[in-house]
Amino acid sequence: MNVAIVGASGYGGLQLVNLLRRNKNYKITFLGGNKSCGNKWNKMFPFIDVENDLIIEKYSTQKILETSDLALLSLPNGLSSKITPELINCGIKVIDLSADYRYKSLNKWKEIYNKEAEIYNRNDYELCLESVYGIPEIYPNEIKNGRIIACPGCYPTSALIPLIPFLKQGIIESEDIIIDSKSGLSGGGRNPKEHLLYSEAGEGISAYGILNHRHTSEIEQILSSVSGMDVQLMFTPHLIPVVRGMFSTIYGRLNDPRLTPDDCKILLDNFYRDYPNIKVLPVGTYPSSKWAKNTNDVYISVNVDNRSGKIILLSTIDNLLKGQAGQAVQNLNLLSGYKINDGLSLTSFYP
Repeated sequence: MNVAIVGASGYGGLQLVNLLRRNKNYKITFLGGNKSCGNKWNKMFPFIDVENDLIIEKYSTQKILETSDLALLSLPNGLSSKITPELINCGIKVIDLSADYRYKSLNKWKEIYNKEAEIYNRNDYELCLESVYGIPEIYPNEIKNGRIIACPGCYPTSALIPLIPFLKQGIIESEDIIIDSKSGLSGGGRNPKEHLLYSEAGEGISAYGILNHRHTSEIEQILSSVSGMDVQLMFTPHLIPVVRGMFSTIYGRLNDPRLTPDDCKILLDNFYRDYPNIKVLPVGTYPSSKWAKNTNDVYISVNVDNRSGKIILLSTIDNLLKGQAGQAVQNLNLLSGYKINDGLSLTSFYP
């Protein structure tokens, strides 16, 4: 498969290039960038060299049509929606790492991403309805047959993978779910931002987006869909002074407070038994974000507070891999007819 990567010089794009450059199933045939265009890739990024040393180019639908079978878009929110319809109409399948096609309702996207909606005049309602939400362990068949795959955000990935089995089976009540998540600074992207400077973010932890973070509605949409109930939850993200990593602590109320931690672990084991990258830990073993760093793995731990009838779920991922580019490659594998985790046998750099 010949693959175009648009937005190649951002953090997500760099991860995509690194994962695909020596993957026998794929050949990178187009690298798109804005500020970096006109430069040879290996000169700009000698630590992630590509065999054919492509020149980074401005986006061109025609060039992608001439060179590539499929496009991976790692672009700012809103911009993907200006490119995707052209590519789809020309028969190029798209895996989009932005939020542009994560909502079935374009009106909902315009409500949540109102600043972007003012800049980009969108009317691609049908593409939003067609798009497949790209958690490969949850929607593998839909992804295999899709034309446009919307990769989830890193925060939703870390919350949805542990929660979906319990909501789908009606084990957890649809109300009173609380998600407390912490992310490394690379989640903010590569463009300079004041609050991500080391002097601002180093040696401290800070919360942001309290009560109105964009990912709240994304998580609620998927949980409502899988459970058949209207799910409302509280989500609070935090920045922690590490480069990469994400850790989520999730609380919910059990419909049957007599369930034990072992019962809940068995449910997770059975639900994800075909996905070795999702690692359900023994009861009483709790993960560290270091375990998932530089891998596409998800570590999940579960416990139950019998006093309150509540469940506690812990999950950790690498926000740039399972939370972004690694998950995109899983979707690419499914679209291309390969095994879901081909090319993703990565080893954590511990400690």
